Amino acid sequence: MWQSHGQEIEADGIAVLQRNVAGMDVGSKSHWVCAPTLDGTGREVKEFGATTPELERLGQWLQERKVESVAMESTGVYWIAPHEILERQGLKVLLVCTRALAQVPGRKKTDRIDCKWIQRLHSCGLLGGSFRPAELVCMVRTLVRDKSNLMAERGDWIRRIQKSLDQMNVRVHRAVSDIEGATGMAIIRAIVDGQRDPAQLAELRDRGCRKSSAEIAEQLSGHWRQDTCSVCSRA
Repeated sequence: MWQSHGQEIEADGIAVLQRNVAGMDVGSKSHWVCAPTLDGTGREVKEFGATTPELERLGQWLQERKVESVAMESTGVYWIAPHEILERQGLKVLLVCTRALAQVPGRKKTDRIDCKWIQRLHSCGLLGGSFRPAELVCMVRTLVRDKSNLMAERGDWIRRIQKSLDQMNVRVHRAVSDIEGATGMAIIRAIVDGQRDPAQLAELRDRGCRKSSAEIAEQLSGHWRQDTCSVCSRA
């Protein structure tokens, strides 16, 4: 497996630039890992579970073999937990794009061989890692993405509410200029609470609203249906 020529070490004719590295094939249920043996004369493959205790055991197993760097494929979201846990244990983690691995010829697709293939390419310096920001940046990025998703979902539900009200000819968007404004949301909340009287709904107008209560009440005189109103309740 490993051939030595003086100080030069080769693996299948390719010069090995770093020996204390491991390759990891990430999965949803388990992870296959290839690392140097304890005596450093070869390589061994071991399977670990995907649970946190198993990942911590994996880190200890790698440290026993004096592994300094681990290369893993960016598979779905399954790489995130091992990446963070191994990094906390002091290991350098290289997150490799799947496309970059696919461009290297000679790969055979099985979990056990995959981790050996990743380890070999990593030891020969043929892999480049993807950018992974600091943990604090990752936390801020998660919050920003969640906010963006919530805003998109909020817009979808506003459109659903408006469509349901239009089906009952309750023209809130005609009664007020902004259905998401103070008057619009007050009217919708009252409808959800069971209010159906257009005059009572019109009295909820904000004092800054340009339309009179009578004008608003006329737009809110619809024909009510319980099943359509339930969409507003769910929102």
